[in-house]
Amino acid sequence: MNRTTIRRRARLNAGFAPQAAAAMPASGDHAVAEMRWFPVREPVSGNRYTVLRVKTRSGLTGWGECAQVAEQDARALEKEWIGRPGTLYAMEGSSPLSGALDMALLDILGKVCRAPIYRVLGGPTRHKVRAFTDSAEAAFSAVGIAAPKPASRNQGKAFQNQVQALIKQLPEDRDFVLSAHGALTPGDAASVAQAIESSHPLWFDEPCSVSNIEAVRKVSAETVTPLGFGRGIVDPGVFQALLREGLVDVVRPDIALWGISGTRRLAVMAEAYYVAVAPHHDGGPVATAAAIQLAASVPNFFIQHVPLPQDPKDREMRAAIASSGLETPREGFLQLPVGPGLGIEVNESALGKYHEA
Repeated sequence: MNRTTIRRRARLNAGFAPQAAAAMPASGDHAVAEMRWFPVREPVSGNRYTVLRVKTRSGLTGWGECAQVAEQDARALEKEWIGRPGTLYAMEGSSPLSGALDMALLDILGKVCRAPIYRVLGGPTRHKVRAFTDSAEAAFSAVGIAAPKPASRNQGKAFQNQVQALIKQLPEDRDFVLSAHGALTPGDAASVAQAIESSHPLWFDEPCSVSNIEAVRKVSAETVTPLGFGRGIVDPGVFQALLREGLVDVVRPDIALWGISGTRRLAVMAEAYYVAVAPHHDGGPVATAAAIQLAASVPNFFIQHVPLPQDPKDREMRAAIASSGLETPREGFLQLPVGPGLGIEVNESALGKYHEA
């Protein structure tokens, strides 16, 4: 390196250093000062989830969401994180609240940067997010339908007819996802997958258990119907095995479990195999906001499930907790929030109203 280059770099460093120092807050400014969790329950459906609030010494608040958690798990997380920087994220953890914490820390980081999370993570890969729900509502262009609960093993043609009857009830212009919740035997799963091929589902979700890769291979080998797996998987190695063997077409990590960062890592893994990601989500509106931010930040995103309940009282609760319109699509697509962080305002009085002791 010659002297001219050295002098040029020294001038650049001298110019950039004050700017970097001004942009970077003091290390203690955004330390975690308080954590609180709000277990809530939808009044009619009974669906339960936990909303996590993280506050920093600087006064910023981050929100996250996960499934129900035990008091001792929440207290352990609080003990571990009080005093740590609130702008950390993508942290490995085994706590049931790890996914919620990841959302909350990214929410804080977005507010520090005054930008939505998808911009903090590199900018949007899309400007709207396709969504589906579990009822054939006009605002959604796709619907999720559940396969009948099997009465016995290896049910044969009668069970296939039941499934096809459900599909025929859908509007002709509606895409669909069929879910078996991992309850079918490999034989039944393969037969159903073959039976619905001509109806062109977006994918057949959790047709059987993933505990036996050879069983999944049997289903995959006997059909061209796309297969989706992931909602109950807690080990990234299982995703890796399914991808490596070419047994999955849509990966479905649970966003409440993996958080935004963990789901992004799995999406990157899937992208290398040309596989799409459609995160599993059966919680509340805070997780919906996180799912939208995630969808806008990964190139191989496919479609997002929105678990809208049927009863108006449950929907009223969800709308009260987070920003109105968050879960309402336009022509089948959810809109990207433009506010910082998750881009939502959480109503703490609603969390108190629907609190489950």
